[in-house]
Amino acid sequence: QVQLVESGGGLVQAGGSLRLSCVASGAPFSSYGMGWFRQAPGKEREFVAAINWSAGWTSRYADSVKGRFTISRDNAKNTVYLQMNSLKPEDTAVYYCARGKTIVPATSSYEYDYWGQGTQVTVSS
Repeated sequence: QVQLVESGGGLVQAGGSLRLSCVASGAPFSSYGMGWFRQAPGKEREFVAAINWSAGWTSRYADSVKGRFTISRDNAKNTVYLQMNSLKPEDTAVYYCARGKTIVPATSSYEYDYWGQGTQVTVSS
């Protein structure tokens, strides 16, 4: 059974930092793209960041988080991370990690087949 378990969410003041972790189990990990998405109340789920290894690390970011968030992964630990710095109130959302259907670090949620349960991030102003 495939499982993705996120952790690290919480309440933080604007300008603060959080690091999210996502541990995968029950399925191959290293040969697939991994991504982070988020969903704020009343809004659609949106892409945040994605990463994979293919002759070098390839990572992609939403414009709204570029320069503030960093995605990384440790294939030996089956874990993907999202370091979030300079947090803003508009970053408040439930954050989900997902495993891609292929090696490509895709930006569309349709390209991911396994999802975690989500972790809440709340940024106060």
